[in-house]
Amino acid sequence: MALDNETFELMKDSVTRFVRDRLVPAEDTVEQTNEVPEEIIQEMRDLGLFGLSIPEEYGGLGLNMEQECEVIHELCKASLTFRSVIGTTVGIGSQGLVMTGTEEQKKQYLPRLASGEIMSSFCLTEPDAGSDAASLRTVAIKDGDDYVLNGTKRFITNALRAGMLTVMARTNPDKKGASGISAFLVDPKTPGVTIAKADEKMGQRGTKTSDIIFEDARVPASALLGGDEGQGFYTAMKVLDRGRLHLSSVSTGISERIIAEALSYAAERKQFGTPIGEFQLVQAMLADSQAELFAGKAMTLDAAKKYDRKEEIAMLAACCKMFTTEAAGRIADRAVQIHGGSGYMAEYKVERFYRDVRLLRLYEGTTQIQQLVIARNMLKSLAN
Repeated sequence: MALDNETFELMKDSVTRFVRDRLVPAEDTVEQTNEVPEEIIQEMRDLGLFGLSIPEEYGGLGLNMEQECEVIHELCKASLTFRSVIGTTVGIGSQGLVMTGTEEQKKQYLPRLASGEIMSSFCLTEPDAGSDAASLRTVAIKDGDDYVLNGTKRFITNALRAGMLTVMARTNPDKKGASGISAFLVDPKTPGVTIAKADEKMGQRGTKTSDIIFEDARVPASALLGGDEGQGFYTAMKVLDRGRLHLSSVSTGISERIIAEALSYAAERKQFGTPIGEFQLVQAMLADSQAELFAGKAMTLDAAKKYDRKEEIAMLAACCKMFTTEAAGRIADRAVQIHGGSGYMAEYKVERFYRDVRLLRLYEGTTQIQQLVIARNMLKSLAN
């Protein structure tokens, strides 16, 4: 499903105005307080941002992947912290449910997620299982009509805000690989579930990531996502393929903002009586950044269109995520360089963006994992 073009353009214009009029002016407050103001979160609800990817029959906007990428690009022209508020609900926190949930599970959670009444988190990473997700140790052991969860999840975005957790756990401890993993929809208020304090991070102040500890947390069998054991890891991989396109648009959106900051500074700052933007070496940095932004946007939207046509995009999604996140790092680095000594000062936002974008190359699959996905798909195609 997708919105018709006219309605979608109106919606996107609303997001553009929201970013310009509300989010950008609030960036310094978020940086100083480490909190996103509640009134801004409510405005996100009112705009329907929590329901971008949730089907219309469950109260969402039902955007297709291409439309979602365009909206996320616009939203991420402001501090990435704002996107993080809706990010897990729009992306990895809800899409397993959309893709494989039972009708009862969808009716229970999706309308509340779409409205922003509750937020969701995706619980895959563990202290000893990051890139090697298939080695996770959290277990969910069947006990009568319930499952009992034990284990620890790490770096879980929006855990402190969540009303639903999508938890990956091993239901068959005898199976050490992916096939022993199942997914569960867990209420964070369940006895035995403890959400730790928010992590202190290098950047993206105002985002909330935390450990989640499960100690004999008992959930009903109806919490098993899709009602089938052993499907959790495969669902997670499908969700992450889609999420990599989402994150590619996060990367292109913030890259466009960083370029705008660097361009503005280069046009105003004078050295030797001349705006530094007139110097060819500065122009080279601006030009390289603009070319990488253009390439990243084109790649992402092309892959999103293929996703909407139900084509296989695992390799393309990995290409997009690898290229756009690495490009964002280079673009931020050039912006600091263009600002010179000022670029290292907190007074100018480019040092903040420099720290913020560093995370993009790490979560939902590091650059090195994307390289493995790309190469393995290349070799697989050759074998076929």
